[in-house]
Amino acid sequence: MKSHEIDYKIMGDSIQLVEVELDPQETVIAEAGAMVYMEEGIEFETKLGDGSNPSSGFFGKLLSAGARALTGESIFMTHFTNRGLGKRRVSFSAPYPGTVVPINLAETGGSLIVQKDGFLCAAFGTSVSLHFNRKLGAGLVGGEGFILQRLAGDGLAFVHAGGTVIEKQLNNETLRVDTGCIVAYEPTVEFSVQTSGGLKSMLFGGEGLFLATLSGTGKVWLQSMPIRKLIQAIAPYGKNASKGSSSILGNLLED
Repeated sequence: MKSHEIDYKIMGDSIQLVEVELDPQETVIAEAGAMVYMEEGIEFETKLGDGSNPSSGFFGKLLSAGARALTGESIFMTHFTNRGLGKRRVSFSAPYPGTVVPINLAETGGSLIVQKDGFLCAAFGTSVSLHFNRKLGAGLVGGEGFILQRLAGDGLAFVHAGGTVIEKQLNNETLRVDTGCIVAYEPTVEFSVQTSGGLKSMLFGGEGLFLATLSGTGKVWLQSMPIRKLIQAIAPYGKNASKGSSSILGNLLED
């Protein structure tokens, strides 16, 4: 199924959103709850699955939705369609601060592997499915990377990265990365997980027990502040930790 051709504009700096411009009868699909605003003339409908294969029937859609549930995402996808006469706009943002990355799937060989909470929205016709890492140990010991999402199609897709996004091109090279910092990579890149070093480094190095290894040729997208690190950074300012604090933030949290 050929994807709809949509126009877009990325708005904001450190906390970004994407505004999608739809011609009449064009549709964009998005994660449930990602919409920020939409103009008059746009109608939305929540459906099981992404709608890329209308012939799959109810049970096919249910199976696809169940697979999405394994990734921790909603089993429903929201379809936004321009039912007006002229161009109309709808915008989407991720649930935590970061960068919106537009990726043309036609330029990645028709598919892209994305971390389980990285998908934001895409042109109608894009398939969003479950992707299991071929190396079972990558998920069992790494904690991240075993269950991923595969985006397939020939149109625009938008993924979300926490903090700053870093795009790298590997040319028969290997890159070792914090397991939570991977946003997406092309299918030509091989992903695995290895120990971070010797026993002392693993226990006291602060980099965790395992590191992800990306090798081969293709593009990878990384994020500087995955949600795990963001939670760790703000945890000391929680209500319990703030008791007895004289800071303004501490006083506010105690109220």
